[in-house]
Amino acid sequence: MTRKRVVVVGAGIGGLTAGALLAHKGYSVLILDQALVPGGCASTFRRQGFTFDVGATQVAGLEPGGIHYRIFSELAIDLPAATPCDPACAVYLPGETEPIKVWRDPDRWQAERQRQFPGSEPFWQLLADLFRYSWAFQSRNPVLPPRNLWDLWQLVQAVRPDTLLTLPHTFSTVGDALRGYRLEHDQRLKTFLDLQLKLYSQVDAEETALLYAATALSVSQSPQGLFHLQGSMQALSDRLVTALERYGGKLLMRHTVEQICTEAGQIMGVRVRNQKTGATWIEPANHVVANVTVQNLVQLLGDQTPKGYQHRVEKLPPASGAFVIYLGVDASAIPENCPPHLQFLYDYDGPIGENNSLFVSVSKPGDGRAPAGKATIIASSFTDVEAWWKEGSGIGDPELGIRLGMGAEESQNYPHPIQKPQSQNPYDRLKQAYTDTAIARLSQFFNLNDQTILHIESATPRTFARFTGRDRGIVGGIGQRLSTFGPFGFANRTPIQHLWLVGDSTHPGEGTAGVSYSALTVVRQIEAE
Repeated sequence: MTRKRVVVVGAGIGGLTAGALLAHKGYSVLILDQALVPGGCASTFRRQGFTFDVGATQVAGLEPGGIHYRIFSELAIDLPAATPCDPACAVYLPGETEPIKVWRDPDRWQAERQRQFPGSEPFWQLLADLFRYSWAFQSRNPVLPPRNLWDLWQLVQAVRPDTLLTLPHTFSTVGDALRGYRLEHDQRLKTFLDLQLKLYSQVDAEETALLYAATALSVSQSPQGLFHLQGSMQALSDRLVTALERYGGKLLMRHTVEQICTEAGQIMGVRVRNQKTGATWIEPANHVVANVTVQNLVQLLGDQTPKGYQHRVEKLPPASGAFVIYLGVDASAIPENCPPHLQFLYDYDGPIGENNSLFVSVSKPGDGRAPAGKATIIASSFTDVEAWWKEGSGIGDPELGIRLGMGAEESQNYPHPIQKPQSQNPYDRLKQAYTDTAIARLSQFFNLNDQTILHIESATPRTFARFTGRDRGIVGGIGQRLSTFGPFGFANRTPIQHLWLVGDSTHPGEGTAGVSYSALTVVRQIEAE
C-alpha cells in the first residue's frame, strides 16, 4: 500500500470528481460501485432507441468560473456540449394556462416576476443581494462547517466585509422574509416558492434557510445558468472516468462495499464483494472517500460509528424519495415551443409530491436522447419512501424485490396505457396507480394517447435503492432547514480520521454542481493532511 492510497465508495458525480482530481494530483485511487454504470443519480439507461436520464436532468456550473468549468479545466478535459435552459423552468399553478417563466436573462426575469407577483420586488431584491454576497463568498472556497483549524482558516480567508451583510439573515427562513415584507398571504407567490425550493432544498419556503434559498433561486440567471447537455447526463461521468483513468486511477463497477473498516478511530480500508464471483476481500486505504448518503455511511460503519454522529443521523427528519415516469413518445406529443423543463401543481390543497406536482424534462430535436421524429418525457414527483417499503408491498420477498420496481432493468414493454400488465401484488398495483395518474395528468399538457406513447417505464424509491444503493431510495439530500444548512450541516470531514463524506448529504439541492463542490473541498482537505 502506497503512502497515498485512496478508496472512493460510490461512482456518482461526487465520487468520480474526487477520484479524478486525486489521481491527477498523484494519489493512487480506486473507485468502487455496486451499479452497472457510473454516474449514480446522474446516469442514464436506454430503451428502444431512447436515452433516459435516471434522475438529474440539468446541470449548473458549466459557465466560465462555474464549478464544473473549474474542475474540468484542472483535469484538462473538455466540457460536454450543452445549451443554456431559457427559460430555466416554466411553472404552471393550479387552474392556470399561462406559466411563470424563470428566464435566464436577469432583466427579463425581473419583468416576469413583477408581472406575476405585484408588490414582491423588495423580497426579490433581498434575495439578489444575498446571492451576490454568498456567491462571492463561495467562490473563495470556504470550508463549511469547519471541523479543525485548517478548515477554520479557509473559512476566515473567504470572509470579506460584504460577507458580514449576510449574518443578520443566518437564522431566517424564506417564510420569515415573506412575513417581513408582508407577503405571507400571497398564495401564488408562496406556492411558486414552495414548488421551486422543494426541488433544491427538499423542503418548502416556510422551512428553507433564507441564505440557501437566495442561491437556489438565483443560480439560473446569467452569468450563471442551468444547462441542457447534448446526448445525456452520462456525458459528465464519462469524461470524469476518462480523466480518472488517464491519471492512473481505477474504476470497478459491480463491486459492493460491504463495510468501512476502522481501528482505534483510524481508517483502515473497506471490505469489498465482487458481485460476479462472490469473492470478498479487504481493500486497504490511507483515506476513504464515501460518496454515499449519511444514512448509508452509518450503515457501512456499523458499530464503529461514533455514538454522537449516529444519534444525529437518526434524529434527521424523514427524507423524500422520487416516483419517476419515463416516456418515449412521437414528436407530435410535444407542444410547439415547449420549454425543456416544466413544473406542474394540480391542486393547491394537495401536497408537493405524490403526483400532485410533477417536474418534467423534455428532450430537444437532435440532442441525442431520441430517434428522429421522437422525443423523451421524464416526469418526477416527490414521494414518501415508507409507502413503498411497507409490509404487503412485496419487500419481504427477496425474489420479488429483484423482479419488481427495477426501472433500469425491467422494461414495461407495453406500447400504450391500455395494454398494461395486471398484477395482484400490492407493490405492482401501487406502482401502476402512480403511473396511470402521472400519464393522465401529463396528458393535460402533452398529446399523449395510444398512438403517440411508444414506451413507458417507471421507477420508485425501491428502484433507486436497487440501482444507486441509496438508503431506502431517498433522493435530493438533507433538507436545508436552519438546523442542517451551511454552517450547521454535515461536514465533509467525519469524526473518523481520514474518512470523508461527499455528495448531497453535505451539499444538497444544486445537483451535480453541489456534489462537485463537496468533492473539491475534500480533495483540498486531503492535500492539507
